[in-house]
Amino acid sequence: MIDLVVLAKIPAADGVVVLDLAAAHGGSLPAWRPGAHIDLVLPTADERQYSLCGPLAAGTWRIAVRRAEAGRGGSAYVHNVLEPGMSLRARGPVSHFEFRPEVPALFVAGGIGITPILPMIEAAEASGTPWRLVYAGRTRASMPFAEELVRRHPGKVELRVSAEGARLDPGRLLEVPVAGTVVYCCGPAGLMDDVEAAMRAWPRGSLCIERFAPKTVPVQADVAFEVEFALSGEVLSVPPGKSILDVAEDAGVLVLSSCREGTCGTCETAILDGTAEHRDSILSEDEQTANRTMMICVSRSRGGKLVLDL
Repeated sequence: MIDLVVLAKIPAADGVVVLDLAAAHGGSLPAWRPGAHIDLVLPTADERQYSLCGPLAAGTWRIAVRRAEAGRGGSAYVHNVLEPGMSLRARGPVSHFEFRPEVPALFVAGGIGITPILPMIEAAEASGTPWRLVYAGRTRASMPFAEELVRRHPGKVELRVSAEGARLDPGRLLEVPVAGTVVYCCGPAGLMDDVEAAMRAWPRGSLCIERFAPKTVPVQADVAFEVEFALSGEVLSVPPGKSILDVAEDAGVLVLSSCREGTCGTCETAILDGTAEHRDSILSEDEQTANRTMMICVSRSRGGKLVLDL
């Protein structure tokens, strides 16, 4: 766990504030890569994931927090209570949203989903990677960093503002596959689902996506199975309605976790034997097929015993 202090709290758009964070005792913060996020631990007992969106070499961390009216109270605490000088704790950084500077990039962002894209754009500029951003939102006032991006990168940023009659249509945008280009997408679940659907004809590996809410995936009914924790050799049953993470915690096995819904990657665990039924919203289709790791907060066994590196 990392102790942090809030250096600044800055309005960035309607309902969005930016927090600049530093190590509480003057030390160095862990290095991170574009697309990384941290798990912010709040005094409200909420633990939420926020993308790092500041300059890579700043020595501080920057996140942007949108007020979630239907949330669990974490964003309300940030907006209503948190002030510069106050303390926070965090885990991370963690990254499953990796930027590949060696290939051209098409960034597709919606609303607060622009945050993990910002350091990717910085990295693309630094490496000379060809890139383009299509950034969608309801109104300009609700789109953090929009005007700054247009000003800094003329000709590379296209804003799609619904209130101005310019709603983004992923089907049209991505109708023609572009070989050798990677599409990076983050935003509301509906946008990401539409982008995934629009890219079915694209080459495998062309889409990199970041979700902070679980994706709806078809799953079979839970059945009991056995899991072996390789470090101790202990074999336990995982009944329907309980996760491997639940069983591990009940048995006193130390496992880092956060979201408990398959979106943050904190509980990712190596599979030593057996086949997982993947129910997470992180691993790509290729990564799930490779069956090297699984998110034990949601994923289960496809049949038979699993042996995990725990």
